[in-house]
Amino acid sequence: MKGTSKIQSALSLATIFLLLATINVRAEVSALDATGKRVSLKSTAQRIISLSPHGTEMLFAAGAGEYVLGVGSFSDYPEAAKKIQQVGSYDRLDMEAIIALSPDLIVAWKSGSPGQQVERLERLGFTIFYSNPIELDDIANEVESLAVLAGTSTRITNVMRYWRDELVKLKMRYSGKDKVRAFYQIWHQPLMTVNGKHLISKVMELCGAENVFAGLPSLVPRLDIEAVLAANPELIVASGSVDGRPEWLDGWKQWPQLLAVQKNNISHSPPDVMQRAGPRILEGARHMCELVEQARNRRVDKN
Repeated sequence: MKGTSKIQSALSLATIFLLLATINVRAEVSALDATGKRVSLKSTAQRIISLSPHGTEMLFAAGAGEYVLGVGSFSDYPEAAKKIQQVGSYDRLDMEAIIALSPDLIVAWKSGSPGQQVERLERLGFTIFYSNPIELDDIANEVESLAVLAGTSTRITNVMRYWRDELVKLKMRYSGKDKVRAFYQIWHQPLMTVNGKHLISKVMELCGAENVFAGLPSLVPRLDIEAVLAANPELIVASGSVDGRPEWLDGWKQWPQLLAVQKNNISHSPPDVMQRAGPRILEGARHMCELVEQARNRRVDKN
């Protein structure tokens, strides 16, 4: 009888622990999004839609990839994201598909998702988390917030600590060195760059580069050739829309008066790791720092 009583007590305790675990999973969760709004869910998100490629990467980095049911176009990283149903693009959402998936959380890009359609989804009762990294730290903060909402925080603690530590190492190694005046080219027709408030410019600053167009008012300004010639950057870094070096990049060689041409400092940066505000920007930062350091080392007179 005593043995039976002990078994029953053990089973009772196991049942209690199981119930407590279930209550914990189903407990209300909340986190701040990029707008400062507190996003609250009655239970952790199990059906998630991402409306941007960087949002998709953040969710996978947050350990919540298995809960993502729909993604925006160009969500091609990690490999598993390619198999997820696409529910729209930067200019138009497939509202019918999104509603049919019945998400309990939608991750929208504040400055990139179709605003009116996202607001309509919110009016329909869907919970919206706005992503909009402006500083490099914002990326890690948003990943951690998404992990809270998905109940996956314990999976990523060491990962995000490593991510932050690596950025600090890059800053300590490069940001205090002699500045390299640089021009980051997003596209060639029209000729486009970034100003000092853009995340890409923050990466340049981290690496000890001075964005020659930092002072322009527009986040993504359009330029003419004359503006670049007048700025005379020591380094030109271009991205394009594919990982391979764009053919138009070497067009700058027709302007031999440019310091970047004279020093052979015309380089390519893979767009996915620089122009997506996701965790892989750490890779982009490492590459950018190498390019800036290379330009610095090519100076004849370093004094």
